[in-house]
Amino acid sequence: MDITIVGGGIVGLASAWFLRADGHQVTVVDACERVGQGASHANGGQLSYRYVAPLAEPGVLAKIPGWMLRSDAPIRFKPAFDRRQWAWIAQFLRACNGRDQAASIASLLPLSLYSRRLMDELRKTKDFDFAWRRNGKLVLHRDPASFAAARRLLASSPGADGEQCALDVRGCLDVEPALERMAPHLAGGIHTPSEEVGDCLALCEALQRGLRQGPGAVTFRMSERVERIELAAGRYHALQTDRGRIRGDACVIANGVDGGSLLRSVGVGVPIYPLKGYSISAPLVAPGKAPEISITDFQRKVVYARIGDLLRVAGMADIVGHDRSIRPARIELLKRETAENFGTTADLSRAREWCGLRPATPSGRPIIGASRIPGVWLNLGQGALGFTLAAGSARVLADRMSGGTPAIPDAPFAPAA
Repeated sequence: MDITIVGGGIVGLASAWFLRADGHQVTVVDACERVGQGASHANGGQLSYRYVAPLAEPGVLAKIPGWMLRSDAPIRFKPAFDRRQWAWIAQFLRACNGRDQAASIASLLPLSLYSRRLMDELRKTKDFDFAWRRNGKLVLHRDPASFAAARRLLASSPGADGEQCALDVRGCLDVEPALERMAPHLAGGIHTPSEEVGDCLALCEALQRGLRQGPGAVTFRMSERVERIELAAGRYHALQTDRGRIRGDACVIANGVDGGSLLRSVGVGVPIYPLKGYSISAPLVAPGKAPEISITDFQRKVVYARIGDLLRVAGMADIVGHDRSIRPARIELLKRETAENFGTTADLSRAREWCGLRPATPSGRPIIGASRIPGVWLNLGQGALGFTLAAGSARVLADRMSGGTPAIPDAPFAPAA
């Protein structure tokens, strides 16, 4: 088939990679000048294959009143006259229970582990330098009740034995001595030695280079904004852009938060809303004191990852619509957290600042597969796990588009009829 992929982030590029491998003619179109300029650009950098718990978890409901009163809350909500915002929030709140959380984890874990396998194969067959390391991950809990809940969740997780373990504070310090400043405030942590880290933007750029080479090279149409989907006789016909028309047999909507408005123009609704996240990337000045293991501060929703000679600090979830502006107070909060926890390990005065809109579904499960319109396919909604789930999501999509059966159950990700 002749397939156009809308979106040049990690999910769209991974989709192009596997669809091309299946023999399709692929075009990637994106409104930005370069690939990886949206949520892929400076995300947390963690390839978190074992830790896939969604944001919607039972403890969230009790925390919301306190968060609403704090300027430094990890989740910030700005009400708007937007029915889609309120509909998403209502669905999110309904998903904040143990049953739905367990269902999301049960569906996400096979996809995530499949993605890890595909990423391993990709790294072995292609010389992609994206600062990849298998460095492990610690999810730290400051609250004893939260740590107890995490241990219960770990005990009920399929296949966790040998891959993850609960550590007391002493154990956390043993595997990561750089936590000395944080230790007095911790209850414990969940350690996953097999987790990985990498530069998502660098991988996007490497995928683009690979896709442009060899037989069946992928066409890239950058700085071209898709304005609408055109139908003929009830099925996909073409994409209308600000520079013309792109015809083909099928299209894949993989442009994150911007995919919703594009799909609504043809009557397809998706429960996706932006969760605005922030990051700083600060050069290391005392590498020996920087954490080797990727760190997640569960209560404060902040992650730390050493990527090359930088310390990437990312986090927070602002429900503020499609506002892409950087809010200085959020950046300053990340800098304060970094200084408090790791001192002068990184030069925060030279930190690169970033924010991006993560395409989130209420349940945390992405939307992958055929829409109700023949020829219009979806691969979006990976939220904060876009880097982690990209390869698996793309291979599942390619199998379905090529008429095959995916290697993992994909019914939980199927678009609503």
